[in-house]
Amino acid sequence: MPHTDLEHDYFIDKEKVRRAFDRAAESYDKHAALQAEIGARMLDRLDYIRIEPKRIIDLGAGTGRITKDLSQRFPKSTVVALDLAEGMLKQCRSTQKQGLGRFFSRVQHLCADVENLPIASDSLDFAFSNVTFQWCNDLDKALQECYRVLTPGSLILFSSFGPDTLNELRTVWREIDNYNHVNAFIDMHDVGDALIRAGFQSPVLDVEQFTLTYDNSKDLMRELKAIGAHNVTAGRQRGLMGKQRLQKFEQGYEQFRSEGKLPASYEVIYGHAWVPEQKTRKEEDAIEVKISLKQLGRR
Repeated sequence: MPHTDLEHDYFIDKEKVRRAFDRAAESYDKHAALQAEIGARMLDRLDYIRIEPKRIIDLGAGTGRITKDLSQRFPKSTVVALDLAEGMLKQCRSTQKQGLGRFFSRVQHLCADVENLPIASDSLDFAFSNVTFQWCNDLDKALQECYRVLTPGSLILFSSFGPDTLNELRTVWREIDNYNHVNAFIDMHDVGDALIRAGFQSPVLDVEQFTLTYDNSKDLMRELKAIGAHNVTAGRQRGLMGKQRLQKFEQGYEQFRSEGKLPASYEVIYGHAWVPEQKTRKEEDAIEVKISLKQLGRR
């Protein structure tokens, strides 16, 4: 099916995503307080879900904070830390050397895209993903890949940003020009539909709202840059932004100031679903050549 102009405008440039997160790897943990909080809340949900996975994948592992927590929570498991950015995985390995080797001895690192997992079918028991799916151009394909690599009866647990995320930022720029300045985010109900299409069953989804506050809009923009959350859509402005337009942005954002602070809203979607015990398989799964975890360990 051909892309519409709107779909093309919001098409994500994966190479730019990779470079942005490579550059942000060293500063990420210092500025990604919200991402850390979301991850912690996801881990809390595991207190109410009974699973004993032997093989786990952390999709969009970043610097490895959640990877470490998963390894601690499931001490008999092997954990694959997967990320699109090699810089993030290098930071993850660096953490491994800083007194955490006992946890990371069971961690394997894989630089790959969640939309095309180089992993054998039916080889993992639990997929965890903290605010990664919003970087996918094709959520259906990403969830289908997760379904393919998971064993029958296994779990996927994830979070992603919803369409109300950074709505203040989007509103201000809409009044200034016609470029994209904020990535597109998928609605919770569309995520649920994609889970069903992929083959998962019993999906459970809910939404939580967060508001971060800043002294000025420049601090917000600096923080987004420090965590690699650039606008990387096809409809973004190319080249440097003029001083006059930046001033208009700063002035426009002031309309949201409350109690001396500027807000930045985030809509967080949480979800989990199960692979059926009687898992249906696509014919192409039988002929795909993927890397087994044993091969990955040797690499």
